[in-house]
Amino acid sequence: MIENKKKPNPIDIHVGSRIRLRRTMLGMSQEKLGESLGITFQQIQKYEKGTNRVGASRLQNISSILNVPVSFFFEDAPGEHSTSAGGMAEASSSNYVVDFLSSSEGLQLNRAFVKITDAKVRRKIVELVKALAAEADAE
Repeated sequence: MIENKKKPNPIDIHVGSRIRLRRTMLGMSQEKLGESLGITFQQIQKYEKGTNRVGASRLQNISSILNVPVSFFFEDAPGEHSTSAGGMAEASSSNYVVDFLSSSEGLQLNRAFVKITDAKVRRKIVELVKALAAEADAE
């Protein structure tokens, strides 16, 4: 049996999902990102799904627009092997972060938190959340 459609490369899918993650973290639409790059939002959709591969120069432009280093798009990519002892634990914890930041609550919390400029207030919020989590564990 011959496959009609070529499956997207796992790295292309990963890079696309990281583009989507960062874009949504910034509250940017596919249309706005497309306009900044001089392409359609449909092309952005294809990149984010991994259907179309992102070229090196375009990825550089995207990293500049989304204000992250190019390496951001390859963090935790499939096939990456960690040499540290806790490799699997680290991978699952970073996937948890991506899942959290992809959720509605995670995005809202992240957007609001980064707007707080006072470092002392940010530390207090982290302490509060840790205390609430510890309290929930104790129940």
